[in-house]
Amino acid sequence: MIVIIGAGLSGLLTAYRLKKEGIPFKILEARNRIGGRINTVLGTNETPVEMGATWLQTHHQNLIALLNELGLNGFEQYMDETVFFQQQAHSPVQLMEIGQQSPSYRIAGGTSNLINTLYQTLDPDEVFLNQTVTKIIFQENSVQVFADEIFECSQVVLAIPPKLWANKILFEPNLPNDLLSVGEQTHTWMEDSIKVALTFIQPFWQDENTPATFFSNAGPITEFYDHCNVERTKFALCGFMNSFFKNRSSEERRTLVVNQLRTAFGEKIESFLDYEECIWSKEEHTFEATAFSLFPHQNNGNPIFSNSLFNSRLFISSSESAKESPGYMEGAVYAGNTTAEKLISALK
Repeated sequence: MIVIIGAGLSGLLTAYRLKKEGIPFKILEARNRIGGRINTVLGTNETPVEMGATWLQTHHQNLIALLNELGLNGFEQYMDETVFFQQQAHSPVQLMEIGQQSPSYRIAGGTSNLINTLYQTLDPDEVFLNQTVTKIIFQENSVQVFADEIFECSQVVLAIPPKLWANKILFEPNLPNDLLSVGEQTHTWMEDSIKVALTFIQPFWQDENTPATFFSNAGPITEFYDHCNVERTKFALCGFMNSFFKNRSSEERRTLVVNQLRTAFGEKIESFLDYEECIWSKEEHTFEATAFSLFPHQNNGNPIFSNSLFNSRLFISSSESAKESPGYMEGAVYAGNTTAEKLISALK
């Protein structure tokens, strides 16, 4: 049996590939939900908003192939050619022409539709939630994985961000020092992000033919987009907040966001149904503090992650480990596919 640590995209995809080959596995997930950094939240009237990974591009061929394989659809992110723009914190909001942009795409039904579709191919007793792994012991003929329970297996997949396994899991024998050092200095995708979304009964911006897109150099909101569903029956605006505001209270952030957006969208912005936010640096199963600053995507795709350890009994996965498009959903799919291929090959 194989133990996969992490029920995010790479972990679930690895499991999906193993399932098709009849190879037994267990997924251990520390959270009380699947998906990791993919998290679609439903508002009051079931409007889906993305608190995590959202967009893909046409060059993300591994992800697109997976969507096609699973019978899922993508749709183009609506993007205005004229946008609201705020140069500085106290500058007036202006209209700015940006012209036609290269399109981005979202997953119909929400990004979690991909996660849930993968999960539904598995058996319920193959996925264990609320299982925080603290120690892994490699013995002569088996591997012991310590969480709330002890799991015995033949191989382990680390399908979580490198900073987490480098800092929070004890290994016996120890991992090589160079691998630990790189793991500790690998930036975790999304860890600095704050996602914000407002849901509405009606898309007032569409009805009034005004931009839905907003950019600011200051914040709190730095970018905001039309976030309606593919059928355009559920209506929302969604984007990012400057991470500088993470230490304010939720109430303060909400007030600041609404006040800022009012300067662009007018009083109708206050007609929102739901205010949703996610501060990923406060997610203990995503963020791990370091004693040194990391630049975005630092060490993502480092070749050291491609190596298996302990006689092909330990494999490293996750978006950050991917050779292609590391730090994105595309990277997570690449990592899940390649890790599954290695495991299947090792077991033949």
